[in-house]
Amino acid sequence: MKEAMFYEKLEKQKVKCALCAHRCVIAEGRRGKCGVRENRKGVLYSLVYGKLIAMNIDPIEKKPLFHFYPSSVSFSIATVGCNFRCMHCQNYDISQNPKHHNAIEGRDVTPEFIVDAAEEAGCQSISYTYTEPTIFFEFAYECARLARKRDIRNVFVSNGYITAEAAKEIAPYLDGINIDLKGDDEFYKEICGARLQPVLDTIKLMKELGVWVEVTTLIIPSRNDSDETLTWIAEYISSIDPAIPWHVTQFYPTYKLQDEPRTPVKTLRKAKETGVKAGLKYVYEGNVPGEGGENSYCPNCGELIIKRFGYQIKENKMIDSKCFKCGNKIEGVF
Repeated sequence: MKEAMFYEKLEKQKVKCALCAHRCVIAEGRRGKCGVRENRKGVLYSLVYGKLIAMNIDPIEKKPLFHFYPSSVSFSIATVGCNFRCMHCQNYDISQNPKHHNAIEGRDVTPEFIVDAAEEAGCQSISYTYTEPTIFFEFAYECARLARKRDIRNVFVSNGYITAEAAKEIAPYLDGINIDLKGDDEFYKEICGARLQPVLDTIKLMKELGVWVEVTTLIIPSRNDSDETLTWIAEYISSIDPAIPWHVTQFYPTYKLQDEPRTPVKTLRKAKETGVKAGLKYVYEGNVPGEGGENSYCPNCGELIIKRFGYQIKENKMIDSKCFKCGNKIEGVF
């Protein structure tokens, strides 16, 4: 256990957590909505500090980040727990583990161990992923600070529910972030147990703080695939920065949404067209390898500059982060 960052003490040994937008008020002996921050006699503790449930080496494209050191590998870690309860969670076995079993599982490691392992494996970055990294903020923060000293980059794969104060604390050590923008406010309330506005605020704030931002929308038939929903998502991203890559990805039945169908490829194409119409420079179709929607094209001349198949880069024609044909600067971290 480690005393938590971002909380205030209240009367009667209650505490108010300020790490995520739920801002839970937690009574003594109880936990927040994440299931991994517990009030013990008026002191809030992280129960998952250094307690990893997952540790892998992944291609950075899996996050997905397509404009962040393409074809590099990222040391990817997670603890149990999440501040959302998404009905379609692909990693529900670890994200919802504390709520289902009331236990904190994982292997005890130190920040030094993680950074050493990333360096030894030749990873250009460490990704805090699989579950929501905000809920293991204290560990991620210490890893990120140490990684920066070793010239290793740091990446969050996030639902965007972090508070502004926590975002500002991690931003100096955070190089890239992929934020899910899942749907409208009703979608967030019904499917995720959260609200939309904090996510919109985080996308804007992370961009302002100088973190490289990419956005993902998992498109679920009949849930968030309407023309209206796709249009406002695309227009919101474009209003922040037209160069933010938007990943529109295929849903497949999982967890509590077993009866929903896979997303048709034509729906992804429609979403991509919507993004381009809204002014976005880079829109990608995900979870459908071989369909061509994962490739990068120069927004100036239309030339194919990066050819992908799944998480693999088959060809990269960029020269010094520019289009090989017209010399247009391609936005990203290369």
